[in-house]
Amino acid sequence: MRGGRTTKWVAVMSPDPFAGLTLRIVDGVSTLPENEWTGCFPNEVEGWRYYRACEHAPSERNPISAAEVRDEKGLLIAAPLFTISYRLDTPFQGLLGRFGARLAAKFPKLLEWRLLGIGSPYADRCHIAIRPGLTREEQARAINALISLVESEARRLGAALIAYKDLAGPDRDLLNRPLSQRQYGEIRSLPVAALNIPESWDAYLSRLSAHMRKDVRRKLKKSKAITVERRTDIDGVASEIEALYQSTRANSSVRYGDFEELPENYFAAIAEQLGDRALFILYRIDGQLAAFNLLLLEEDRVIDKFLGMAYPLARENNLYIVSWMENVRFCLETGRAVLQSGQTAYGSKVRLGSQLVPSWNLVKHRNPLINRVIRLAAPLLAFDRWDPDLKHIKAFGRL
Repeated sequence: MRGGRTTKWVAVMSPDPFAGLTLRIVDGVSTLPENEWTGCFPNEVEGWRYYRACEHAPSERNPISAAEVRDEKGLLIAAPLFTISYRLDTPFQGLLGRFGARLAAKFPKLLEWRLLGIGSPYADRCHIAIRPGLTREEQARAINALISLVESEARRLGAALIAYKDLAGPDRDLLNRPLSQRQYGEIRSLPVAALNIPESWDAYLSRLSAHMRKDVRRKLKKSKAITVERRTDIDGVASEIEALYQSTRANSSVRYGDFEELPENYFAAIAEQLGDRALFILYRIDGQLAAFNLLLLEEDRVIDKFLGMAYPLARENNLYIVSWMENVRFCLETGRAVLQSGQTAYGSKVRLGSQLVPSWNLVKHRNPLINRVIRLAAPLLAFDRWDPDLKHIKAFGRL
């Protein structure tokens, strides 16, 4: 692990406007005291230990850090940071995405900018840790201090773009006004899928369309040869799980570049750090590991974090449907009310009863002229505009 690391850079601000506050950039969330971070996210499975797992193998190409603001009482506000070489064609998929890739290969400096991100490539939520119980004025001061610190770090790094990644709900409400005042523009990100679990298996099936129910039952009948194992450790299968994840990436119809890269030995680190809050479900066919599913467990929610499958074996045996139904069954068994799944395969997730929860990126270019252009181009640069499943869903008025 990365304990004992030193602060990379410290900036104590002038007496006005942040007198009495210490603003600094540190090596990651895991360098902050666990109790302070957890106090801001007491029930979040993607909490301090999750970030510690993600930070166990730092990438020289895309380094991770954290911004923190302190006062005499301790941590006031903090957020994870990452830097990445961001290609402007990242949201584009299909034919336009392939054209963008060829253009970027010929003119890399034109389409590739250094980006300082607030949030994490490994989380679908922008975690802004802010001390509970602050007054509205104290909260506003803390947020402005964080924004100022991040912008100072962007200048130090020479990052052209600053982006608050995947803001939704209360997090978006908290930051939208102060960021808008500093000329950040909203660009729609990819939504998160959430399935509200009913009281029984039959009640769940009754929610599906008649066609979907028939399709599910048909595919489950063909899955008799599949054996299912639930476990919290992955000793002996970690390398196979990594290979299945890479197989699924290679077979995906969408590409999001460096945002799909995981830290080295990510799954083993998650198992070690989260213990029984990380559940691996393994699917075998004739003894061969054909798929895995990583579930992150909260008291009332299951996060379907990653699914990895072997092709064409998984497709021939309908392992996507099998794994989805296994996850619903697990939620019913344990009394959990929500199954949240990630930012892919929206068509299947909507047909299986999920609702899509929108999220936004708040983005600013440090050059004011280019920033105006980006704000005008925000609809074109929206991630949800180009996802093939989302385009189909929108066409039928379901988003």
